[in-house]
Amino acid sequence: MTVRVVLATHNPHKVEEFQQIVAQARPDLEVVGYDGPEPVEDGVTFAENALLKARAAAAHTGLPALADDSGICVDVLGGSPGVFSAYWAGQKKDAVANRELLLDQLRDIADPHRAAHFTSTIALVVPGGAEHVVEGIWPGRLAHAASGDGGFGYDPVFVPDGQDAGAERTVGEFTAEEKQAQSHRARAFTALVALLAGL
Repeated sequence: MTVRVVLATHNPHKVEEFQQIVAQARPDLEVVGYDGPEPVEDGVTFAENALLKARAAAAHTGLPALADDSGICVDVLGGSPGVFSAYWAGQKKDAVANRELLLDQLRDIADPHRAAHFTSTIALVVPGGAEHVVEGIWPGRLAHAASGDGGFGYDPVFVPDGQDAGAERTVGEFTAEEKQAQSHRARAFTALVALLAGL
């Protein structure tokens, strides 16, 4: 029997990515998109924003709701952009402008000091039931220039740890399968699988 879970986002890239991740771990779950109202994301942590979105989607649809709040955190910037990743260059969600501003801010920073990580915090809210929050971290560093057409957001400027020296690529150069196997969302979802068992 298929169980429907709503993903509290209007971002089709996130819906597609979640569908692919979920299909591998829980093929009996059907992740559906959300077309309801979006709450104001006024939390100051990923967890607060993820819960705001999941609660709103669960209340609007009556379905169990998943919500992801994620971003890139740069060590030398004290963890910024962090929760402000989507709006780093201004009010409009402009991925290219966000990447260009971040690269410009780190223009004179050498590789040893370009450490960064993607964070994904996923909230699960069951209508009239429990609320859970899990987190996934993907460590790496910032490239000096964008590279690759894959992924979205900051993917073309993020170089994950664990690659062979001299053959390092940005996530923008990864295949979808490579990203799904390693990403911060995949890591967070791994922690979430046990919590989904009750659905």
